[in-house]
Amino acid sequence: MFSTADFRTGLKIELDGKPFTIIEFLHVKPGKGGAFVRTKLKNMITGQVLEKTFRAGEKVARPNIHEKEMQYLYQAKGEFCFMDTETFDQIFLRAEQLKESRLFLKENTNVKVLIYNDRIMDIELPNFVNLRIDQTDPGIKGD
Repeated sequence: MFSTADFRTGLKIELDGKPFTIIEFLHVKPGKGGAFVRTKLKNMITGQVLEKTFRAGEKVARPNIHEKEMQYLYQAKGEFCFMDTETFDQIFLRAEQLKESRLFLKENTNVKVLIYNDRIMDIELPNFVNLRIDQTDPGIKGD
């Protein structure tokens, strides 16, 4: 269980049986009445963003999410192949499951796969990737 004092941007919580990620939070202490925490939450399944207010000290559930280290191997027929780095099992994910993360995948890159109740939710890309620029337009004088 998480308390509202534990809220941080990027924290994953569970509300009404659904996993959410905290996008923004603001602790408010009005002059009159009790303190509260105003949050913006993103549903990890649908991508829907909603605003919710919690009373200070309120408890929220911790979702059953775990991360697994996997390596992106290749893309074939609209499916992306990933290999578990521990067991060497391969799984295939559709482009819809990866959302915009698929645009930044490079072969043989290690990624973290987020799994919620034995269902793959999303992947976390590495913070830094080394790429090589093959071609660029010539610079125009004055730019």
